[in-house]
Amino acid sequence: MIILLFSLVGEFASNSLHLPVPGSIIGLFCLFLALQFNWIRLRHINAVGQFLLANMTILFLPAAVGIMDKFNVIAPYLLPICLILLFAVILNIAVIALVVQFIKRHYEGDFPE
Repeated sequence: MIILLFSLVGEFASNSLHLPVPGSIIGLFCLFLALQFNWIRLRHINAVGQFLLANMTILFLPAAVGIMDKFNVIAPYLLPICLILLFAVILNIAVIALVVQFIKRHYEGDFPE
């Protein structure tokens, strides 16, 4: 219920303030702040969070069906979309590798392996 409340608050803020940021992102940020400032405890949202993570693949089905439904619109742009996705994946892997190297170099010995 708490996660839904933060999602609705984010949607309301996005729509009423005409922000270019999706309401779900605002809601997640508000939830993050509430957890950081101990306004809510992790145990209050843990069960729902675990359920959502366990069933995440089902949550992507409507988006996948929507893409397949509009495939004729997307088809001319399929190659650029695939190239952008490939570049984004390679960039993400490179950034993660650099972050891991940075953390290992600066915090070596602080964490048990």
